[in-house]
Amino acid sequence: MSSEADWEIADEYDFSGGIRGKYAARYAQGTNKVRLDADVAAMFPDSDVVNEALRSLGQIIRRQAEIAADTGR
Repeated sequence: MSSEADWEIADEYDFSGGIRGKYAARYAQGTNKVRLDADVAAMFPDSDVVNEALRSLGQIIRRQAEIAADTGR
């Protein structure tokens, strides 16, 4: 893994007029990235399968919460 100190910027790049973080807020609004551990990622071939699994888990959690509320637990 390289550190920030290992990076070199070529002389032809001129960032003197740049504004740090100019698009950061807009970028953050359109992203929701989650890093999966390798063993978990191996179980899911693509994002559609991950979303399907999480939706199913969400339904199970909601049902269990409803059952617990109905039984007074």
